[in-house]
Amino acid sequence: MRAFVAFTKKEFTESVRSYRLFVLAVVFLLLGIMSPLVAKLMPDLISGTDLGGVTITLPEPTAMDSWAQFFGNVGQMGMLALVITFSGIMATELSRGTLVNLLTKGMKRHTVILSKFLTASLIWTVSYLLCMAVCFAYTEYYWPAATLHEPFLAFFAPWLFGMLMIVLLILGGILFGNLYGSLLTCLTTVIALSLINIASVAHKYNPISLASGTLNLLNGHMKAADFIPAAIICAVAVVILLVTAIAAFNKKQV
Repeated sequence: MRAFVAFTKKEFTESVRSYRLFVLAVVFLLLGIMSPLVAKLMPDLISGTDLGGVTITLPEPTAMDSWAQFFGNVGQMGMLALVITFSGIMATELSRGTLVNLLTKGMKRHTVILSKFLTASLIWTVSYLLCMAVCFAYTEYYWPAATLHEPFLAFFAPWLFGMLMIVLLILGGILFGNLYGSLLTCLTTVIALSLINIASVAHKYNPISLASGTLNLLNGHMKAADFIPAAIICAVAVVILLVTAIAAFNKKQV
């Protein structure tokens, strides 16, 4: 346990010194500010525009427009920022050989994986909650007393998908031993899930719907039952991939 705590402190210190924590927090803070502002200003910017005789007129924005921006920004730019920030969380250590001394001195390999996963998960959680809190504050200011359906699951879903991205980065770094392998593992998984999502019957069970479709849950157009199977599958996948990463690292020559 002491080794786990000590290595986790080292990971947090490294995250601060390498600006991972700062960069991800700032990106998500900006996304939280930008989402309601874009929703508020977009009609004023677009309405009245004349495109070859066709005048564009947008309706007055609502709280759901703000949350639509939130889910769109987090599901795209947010996830991209998360993947880029932690792409080297395992690959950099392996390519530089910085874990050799620690492992030869008796540190358990699973301690390394669990510590890195915990550190990345906490940074991701804090950044995501910061984004959500700022967006909520601005949305309430512009459109108070908006009705939100199933808010816990709607906001929990993108966070859970982010956890899947983190464990994929760790596993990819172990399997390939370089940053490109980590990125390729995430990219391949997202492409595969997107292709599977073409079949409408798969939406209910596909983890990628957690990052792209929960606005329909928040506005009441879909029910919690439409997302719970995907959330369960995603959570199970995180656990299985984490165990797989530990097993793969135990067998890897460092």
